[in-house]
Amino acid sequence: MSASRIRLLSRGPGHFIVHKPPGIPFHRTGKDPGVLEMIREMQETGELAPSERLFPVHRLDRVTSGILVFACGRAAANELGNAFRHNRVEKYYLALSDRRPHKKQGLVVGDMERGRRGQWILNRSTNNPARTRFWSHAVPGQRPGLRLYLVRPLTGKTHQIRVALKSVGAPILGDPQYSRFDLAREEDRTYLHAAAIRFRLGESVVQTIDLEPEGREFATEGFESALLALAPELARGELPADSRSG
Repeated sequence: MSASRIRLLSRGPGHFIVHKPPGIPFHRTGKDPGVLEMIREMQETGELAPSERLFPVHRLDRVTSGILVFACGRAAANELGNAFRHNRVEKYYLALSDRRPHKKQGLVVGDMERGRRGQWILNRSTNNPARTRFWSHAVPGQRPGLRLYLVRPLTGKTHQIRVALKSVGAPILGDPQYSRFDLAREEDRTYLHAAAIRFRLGESVVQTIDLEPEGREFATEGFESALLALAPELARGELPADSRSG
């Protein structure tokens, strides 16, 4: 992926928010530079301002695109880091799956533990559970069974959304770890996108929406239609109403 595809979404006192394309790791992996390294290079060349030091406060999986937040300054980094760790950040993701779910909306709750080959497994125990709320709507068009999911993770566990949707029988389209690898490799990306975020920083409430995800299935009229039906506020460039936040 080209560093030029990283783009600034929002900046203000204490925060710097970018769009991360799919396929870019958070940290350098072999010859592939990490997203923060790429941003710093873009700052040095003047492609992306400001030149001040940025502090990471959360992460996105390599396969996930969308909103990535950095703090400007140590004080903001401490405040935002605490907000993410204590689940005080409101986040919404968009995902696609072509498998029929056991339920079309609901709350997925369970402890997560490491499995084989880098996977995570959802358990029925609830000692320190991941909590994921989701809603879905059929995507009209030429691809049978395709559904759009609006997902609100209420906790911040590794691979949480990917595991939650697999647990309801709807692994994310193109996911090489949680769906059939031979089918996933036929897709142009893993269809998971961080679309909206809201958090408090100091006396201000910061919110950002990113509705320009890469991928051919995200570029169809069917996707736009499903998004409007599933989350009309988000489709209009607003965060979902409070009734979606619990």
